[in-house]
Amino acid sequence: MVNTPPTTAAEIAVLGGGCFWCLDAVYRRLRGVVDVEAGYAGGATPQPTYEAVCTGRTGHAEVVRITFDPQEVSFRELLEVFFTIHDPTTRDRQGNDVGTQYRSLIVAQSDAQRRIAAEVIGALAREDVFGGKAIVTELIAAAPFHPAETHHQDYFAHHDSQPYCTFVVAPKVAKFRQKFADRLKASA
Repeated sequence: MVNTPPTTAAEIAVLGGGCFWCLDAVYRRLRGVVDVEAGYAGGATPQPTYEAVCTGRTGHAEVVRITFDPQEVSFRELLEVFFTIHDPTTRDRQGNDVGTQYRSLIVAQSDAQRRIAAEVIGALAREDVFGGKAIVTELIAAAPFHPAETHHQDYFAHHDSQPYCTFVVAPKVAKFRQKFADRLKASA
């Protein structure tokens, strides 16, 4: 991905919605996103590793840290994508990925992000978008972000024929492209 400088002061969003490879692949294609980094947040273990997080004992979730240009894409729009590409009604799982590391999580970087996230979750619940299922997305205050190992960064671009990517990541990217075609980067 070519990192283009934002036209204004960039903002950060940290989101977890299952495997970070899926979120990474989607947000890299969204216009206004300057950078995406896979990592871990929401736990207590300092400097967690992928292997440690996968045990479920560190308390961390797989997340992405998204650097975005708020003149191009708003935090609310990032959340619109977020709630479209994962299931926020399943606790500690996404499909066959099971464990606390796969939980639905929003790590609010400011009071404004916390307020917007609460408004979006409330609206989705009122509109019964998920057919009577409760939204279990955790909304927490800013927490340390720990970058994932290098081989997890932009994973889909380097392993698109790997079975997990073919059967899990690619369909999420396709769903994103279809629903948000007007918001794709020119290179996506």
